[in-house]
Amino acid sequence: MPADSASALRRGWTTGACATAATAAAYKALLTGAFPDPVTITLPKGERPSFALAHEARGENWAEAGIVKDAGDDPDVTHQALILSRIRRGAPGSGIVFRAGEGVGMVTRAGLPIPPGEPAINPVPRRMMSEVVSALAARHGAVPDVEIEIAVPGGAELAKQTWNPRLGIVGGLSILGTTGIVVPFSCSAWIHSIHRGVDVAIAAGLDHVAGCTGSSSEAAVQALYALPEIALLDMGDFAGALLKYLRQHPLPRLTIGGGFAKLVKLAQGQMDLHSGRSQVDKAVLSQWLRDCGGDAALVTRAADANTALEVLQMAQQAHLPLGDHVARLARDAAGQIVAPARIDIDVVAVDRAGNIVGRSGGAA
Repeated sequence: MPADSASALRRGWTTGACATAATAAAYKALLTGAFPDPVTITLPKGERPSFALAHEARGENWAEAGIVKDAGDDPDVTHQALILSRIRRGAPGSGIVFRAGEGVGMVTRAGLPIPPGEPAINPVPRRMMSEVVSALAARHGAVPDVEIEIAVPGGAELAKQTWNPRLGIVGGLSILGTTGIVVPFSCSAWIHSIHRGVDVAIAAGLDHVAGCTGSSSEAAVQALYALPEIALLDMGDFAGALLKYLRQHPLPRLTIGGGFAKLVKLAQGQMDLHSGRSQVDKAVLSQWLRDCGGDAALVTRAADANTALEVLQMAQQAHLPLGDHVARLARDAAGQIVAPARIDIDVVAVDRAGNIVGRSGGAA
């Protein structure tokens, strides 16, 4: 597996790349009777990886090959999943048709790259598989009228750990990938899901969505506004990714919900709220406490606090509206990112128990 250095994290392969390799092997076996092992494919940027087969089977007018997905050092839910491709001969003139096998979802909502009623096999993997089938058919004097069925045994259970159910993809996983390569901790799959969530909400005609940092804040926001599941965007730590996408694809109203400490970072201008990539500036937070009416002694104590939550508790004990103040500053920071799009933003801050500790009100 390629790496930049001995200490670099190991890259992996997308489900789309594995499905393409399995498709190439299965179609070659259908045409010639022999499975290539390993099988080599060309990725969209020209890289040519080889994949060992983990499964092969043939019958009358069909062949099937399988690749075990290696996600490298990325914590991918589909790491070590078996990606199967079964190729069947189609009717003359039918062209290349995609089917969802076991563990691959079906699209049921508009707004995704694939229309409702189709298998959740994204455009780039479809193109990659179509290209390898067309190239092999030309090489062997065949007509590429085939049915490609992609399956991921156990994929329905794995999909419960993804955003597919909320996006309207039912029954299993999506076959994804734009480059064929998984970059460890690039979080591209998460950001992709955020974007698709916005697309689905727009297609459904929603005028109010919520992006939350976690389950506690999401539950609080959903209860507060009675929002449907489709309106809940899995923002996580990627506030910037959500806001920048909304700038180009605006909706009328956005509620941001989050734990108090994460919203402090958003209020301070951080757009990646992960604890390993941004930190609370407690000196600034203590000055905000002063802005809320805190005396000099309290501000000094706050500057030496261990956590943002401790500062919040100091404010609560002194009956100072620090939670609301941070929520308003976070709203204003978010508004600067989405501008010039006109989106009414409000922010809801919660504590670790999911209790609301601050609200911004609507857009300033």
